Amino acid sequence: MQNNTFYTEIVNDHNLRPMHKHELPDANFELEGVNPSCGDDIILKLKVEDDVIVDGAYVGDGCAISQASADMMLDLIIGRKKDEALRLSEIFLRMIKGQITEEEHEELEEAGALQDISHMPARVKCAVLGWHTMDEIFAHPEKAEKK
Repeated sequence: MQNNTFYTEIVNDHNLRPMHKHELPDANFELEGVNPSCGDDIILKLKVEDDVIVDGAYVGDGCAISQASADMMLDLIIGRKKDEALRLSEIFLRMIKGQITEEEHEELEEAGALQDISHMPARVKCAVLGWHTMDEIFAHPEKAEKK
């Protein structure tokens, strides 16, 4: 890893002091994401109004990387339109494969600290769990919509 200290600080901060790990009673979308290979299990909750993600949270358990990545993702997508959140997810997933520009990397803000996770193949599924869960919510809203 190029900057192991920065990576460790960011992951530890989001894992130990997550801003978005809590219930969200007024969420209108909720979907469970599971990584059976290591036991990561989150429930992503989003409040979306007029195509804007106005709030978000998650609950669940898992390794530091899965929890920190979900928290960083929510930092990045809250306040953005659904299409922008999906674009950032696509950039994040390409980042994990080493296929983004420096400008795209900067767009990911703190989530960019996970760039070198690709060198730890067993941890990739941990890092992408929250992002895949968000993508699934928007790809199949009928599965996630709370009535």
